[in-house]
Amino acid sequence: MHAASGSRLGASHPRSEGPVDLRLVVPAAAVWLTAAVSVGASPGRVAAVVAVSLVAGGVLLAARPRGARPRGAGTGTDGGSTQDGSAGRRGEGGEEERGWRRDAGTGHGDRRVDGVDHPLGRRAGKRVGRGLGRPGIRVSVAAVLLCVGAAAASAGLHAADLRRGPLPALAEKFADVTVEVELTSDPRLTRPRIKGDHVAPTALLFDAEVTRVVRADGTVLATRTPVLVFVDARSRRGAPVGAGGRARRGLLQDAGGRSAWLALLPSTRLRITARAVPALSDGDGVAAVLRVRGSAPPEVVGAPSGPQRFAGRLREGLRKATDGLDADARALLPGLVVGDTSRVTPELDEAFRATDLTHLLAVSGGNLVIVLALFIGPPGLAQRVERRGLASRLGVPLRATAVLGGVLTLAFVIVCRPDPSVLRAAACGAVSLLAIATGRRRSLIPALAAAVLLLVLYDPWLARSYGFLLSVLATAALLTLAPRWSTALRRRRVPGRPAEALAAAAAAQVLCAPVVAVLSARVSLVAVPCNLLAEFAVTPATVLGFATLVTSSWAMPVAKVLAWCASWPARWIAGIARTGAAQPGGGVDWPDSWTGALLLALVTVAVLAVGRRLLRHPLPSGVGVVLLLLFVVQPPPLTRVITGWPPPGWRFAMCDVGQGDAGVLAVGDGSAVVVDAGPDPVLADRCLSTLGVTRIPLVVLTHFHADHVAGLPGVLRGRSVGAIETTGFEEPPDQAEFVRREAAARHIPVSRAVAGERRRVGRLDWRVLWPPPDPVVPPDDPNDASVTLLVRSSGLRLLLLGDLEPPAQRALARSAAAAEVDRVDVLKVAHHGSAFQDPELIRRVAPRLALISVGRDNPYGHPAPRTIAALRARGAVVLRTDEDGDLAVTGAGGGLAVARH
Repeated sequence: MHAASGSRLGASHPRSEGPVDLRLVVPAAAVWLTAAVSVGASPGRVAAVVAVSLVAGGVLLAARPRGARPRGAGTGTDGGSTQDGSAGRRGEGGEEERGWRRDAGTGHGDRRVDGVDHPLGRRAGKRVGRGLGRPGIRVSVAAVLLCVGAAAASAGLHAADLRRGPLPALAEKFADVTVEVELTSDPRLTRPRIKGDHVAPTALLFDAEVTRVVRADGTVLATRTPVLVFVDARSRRGAPVGAGGRARRGLLQDAGGRSAWLALLPSTRLRITARAVPALSDGDGVAAVLRVRGSAPPEVVGAPSGPQRFAGRLREGLRKATDGLDADARALLPGLVVGDTSRVTPELDEAFRATDLTHLLAVSGGNLVIVLALFIGPPGLAQRVERRGLASRLGVPLRATAVLGGVLTLAFVIVCRPDPSVLRAAACGAVSLLAIATGRRRSLIPALAAAVLLLVLYDPWLARSYGFLLSVLATAALLTLAPRWSTALRRRRVPGRPAEALAAAAAAQVLCAPVVAVLSARVSLVAVPCNLLAEFAVTPATVLGFATLVTSSWAMPVAKVLAWCASWPARWIAGIARTGAAQPGGGVDWPDSWTGALLLALVTVAVLAVGRRLLRHPLPSGVGVVLLLLFVVQPPPLTRVITGWPPPGWRFAMCDVGQGDAGVLAVGDGSAVVVDAGPDPVLADRCLSTLGVTRIPLVVLTHFHADHVAGLPGVLRGRSVGAIETTGFEEPPDQAEFVRREAAARHIPVSRAVAGERRRVGRLDWRVLWPPPDPVVPPDDPNDASVTLLVRSSGLRLLLLGDLEPPAQRALARSAAAAEVDRVDVLKVAHHGSAFQDPELIRRVAPRLALISVGRDNPYGHPAPRTIAALRARGAVVLRTDEDGDLAVTGAGGGLAVARH
């Protein structure tokens, strides 16, 4: 098509090419399904599938259909006319049979029917129909069978890698091994996880291939076995890595300040001593997991390859160029450009997950498309002007443009690492490259199908990858649904660019939502608007980020300026994610099963059908949008009218934040004192939002266990906070440092609470009863250093015990403040209602209402039945968040009441 234009830059207005070619879709789907099943099947079954598929496909190809004429029958050797006067066939499948005529002057082919240009004329349609007749079906079935055989063979060979060599047998015995491995991915840190009252230790992990196994007698066995390597990231003192995601003490540092393990590059060869354990599941694609203990630096026995060293310098330059930016931009820019998410905090990562923006933090085909569009031109103009980018302005010919585009793609794969996600990105980006280079829009779907087919044959484990499935679904949505929806929006007078962006975001969400629901057990209602708003900042952030990447190796001052410019759209994207995640109705819980995915697909189809009808009527459409917006935002005044939450005049609220504590003392007019933040920033933020809290004069953190402080970023998010008060016993140290870091980032002062301190804010006044300012013996357990408050709010008396254990409870009962705790109205039961309570303190307190903050189905047996029985024996009404949800106390004296939400 471009060649026939007579211009070395190609055709400016290529002709329409008829219906979409879907012939490769069925083979690609067959390869995908076969690979997904075969990688977990026995060798015998895989061999049977290969044999049957190849034999059946070969038989179908060799069989000659009944009534078929021999090759060349009815034609001369020169391709002359047949007896009926029609154009002679030049062999089966020749040019004349396909309706093409070759121009003698130019040598280029034009599709003609009876001498008239006709892309899909009646006679051409008859020829196409004959091609799809019985012989065409036979060949198509044979092609699918051959693809199934090839997929099964590839899956069988890759699965055999997991059984090759001595390592699988050693892993079954949990044996200690000394091996040489070659890295196949970048090292990365696991996300901190809250387990009870502590943060699970962060580990460093990377993919690798074992190349040699050293036996105890010194003999060396050569092998090629894929493994996953875990490196313990604890420090020599045993303190785990903090929630910020940095291995500050655990792993030895290199000259650049990074961990020597984190600085390793793919293709580096190491010698390690580790414990081999079986793989976590059959779908991981690894033969074993190697767990490396200790804080020694890695023993490098082979340097990385030259391209990987060059790519490593570029990535390190990008990190250095972004060092001076604010936290969000410093975390997001490497992720947007090269998929480096090592600086993304758990809180920001959770916000991206809640808004379905995580695809921006992983390398995707969109990154490559943006870069290629700068060089070749925008893919959206492929049917009119294919090359309006830098190549066209420089006068680069079409073929040279395609070659240079391929070089850019290869460089993209090397810099962003050739792991499965990057390979998916390159394949999906190549789809747009093909469309831009040829101007054939109908080639998009076949190219995507071909990319899927080739990638799954290359790496059958992709067939079981949710990321690969989401990538293909999103690309298919952009190629099929998005153009039609964009056209429909334009017909309804929506401007071009907004129509394209809205159609793309909606189409990708519709196809990907069922799979996302399986992974997260939640359906986001803000995904489409968040993706739409973020889309306008993705391109400038990515372009400036790539410019920073390129210039950082030779002009760091220029790179820092470019990084500063890129920080503005990056902060916009982070703000969109946080704002969307903070909406009370931003998502709904959904069954995390394939049955739930099917149900969501049916619901989506129904919503689209109803929405299509509503679009024809502006008034109902507007009403529907307003109702959806109100459900998502849930403004407190309207929510209070509809749901009765929060109740008017509430004094104290206990938030349902799972296995943790988060209490709120009302001050008035959107202001409140927060006591503990719980383990989850999202849940803490959501509770405060539903309560309408926008100002917090003081945050009291009773002690530094993770189930009381890990949710602090959610408490601080978008609110004016005056100060933070904590206990003086800073254990565990990593969580104490986490609190100081969060406070310092927002310039919030941190002070220490001691017994005897009195404060007053609005209608609240309280006294700190525990811990003593100078304890004779430091507590053995951080729980015994919990800040304990006696609060008065307009006649209501509340005792908040934190997580005090019996030793501290007995000491409190014997202290000078003991008389003040007699007969309180409300007791926040210590330590989630555990069995460890002092009966004497319960007797003296004798609360009318006992509130227990506890997580559903927790593994600790909280709350203990005997604790509940002891409280009820003293006349207390016992309520718990795992059964009653959020709780709000109203009134005082005889008017004491509790509302549930």
